[in-house]
Amino acid sequence: MFRLLLAFAAALVGSSAWAQPIVFPTDPVLQTRTGPAAELSATDAIILGVIEGLTEFLPVSSTGHLIIAKDQLRLTSNEPLFDVIGEPLWYRRATSEHGSQLLTMNLAADTYIVVIQFGAVFAVALVCWAQLRSMFFGLIGRDPAGRRLLINVLIAFLPAAIVGLLVHDWIDANLFSVGTVIFAQVAGALLMFYTEGWYGRRYLRGIRPETTELTPVAAAGIGLLQCVAIFPGTSRPMMAIVGGYFAGLDPRRAAEFSFLLGFVTLGAASAFKTYKSGAAMIQVFGWSHVLLGAAVAAIVAAVSVRFLVHFLLRHGLNFFAWYRLVLAGALVLHYYG
Repeated sequence: MFRLLLAFAAALVGSSAWAQPIVFPTDPVLQTRTGPAAELSATDAIILGVIEGLTEFLPVSSTGHLIIAKDQLRLTSNEPLFDVIGEPLWYRRATSEHGSQLLTMNLAADTYIVVIQFGAVFAVALVCWAQLRSMFFGLIGRDPAGRRLLINVLIAFLPAAIVGLLVHDWIDANLFSVGTVIFAQVAGALLMFYTEGWYGRRYLRGIRPETTELTPVAAAGIGLLQCVAIFPGTSRPMMAIVGGYFAGLDPRRAAEFSFLLGFVTLGAASAFKTYKSGAAMIQVFGWSHVLLGAAVAAIVAAVSVRFLVHFLLRHGLNFFAWYRLVLAGALVLHYYG
């Protein structure tokens, strides 16, 4: 396990460094002054890592919880940041498509809460190793069931990936707010109440889930629902599990498919964010606390995914729906009351 964590850390370091290498001053005096441009304490890193790992695969929205945590930890300043020699730090330099944008604590924190999702990806790789191995052998033509599973995961992944690339910047600029999270928490709760009621009525009529794997059409339907999950506070696993219910999967298989879809989706999103602005984030927070947050997220997520399967089998989605409503009410009282 320790060796795997080291390998994960090395991969994260390599991916960010490749994206945009940071050039440090060559003057010996200035070299002694290099370091993070802003403070992210070890406690903050652990808190964000725990929240990411705990909520990433539960149908409660990890992004929504991290937006709230970011606000409570005072990581939302939009004041421009400067390096140790007084030079401005750039989040994005001017191009033919975009204007320039200076780096702020808020932008760096937004990147941080996406990049530490690498920890959750690593946890799924450990917990769902058998399915991932089957998908790999399916890719090379040695496992027909694994090939079908791989095709379904890719079909479910593509719609949100395409839409996400198109609206990524707009969402970052306009929807990363507590108000958005409150609205999405309530809407998601209502959807889960409806889904659980629909599932329960069918169960009482003797209609049991008989599907053991999705059809490509059903996978495409889950993919369309994933597009809705781009809205912060909605929850990607919630939409995947709800889609699995309607496609005829039982709670266990719906949850497992959401894990595999999350492995691909989170891996792609984290890699994209790391490539785009990971190096700028490292200039703000430094390496150690980024790796700490991701490692904590990996450990907590590994426990969380096992908990979710057992909980869904016993209690269904209603508990998480009530939790979302309580959370939304608490946020309204705290921020608007």
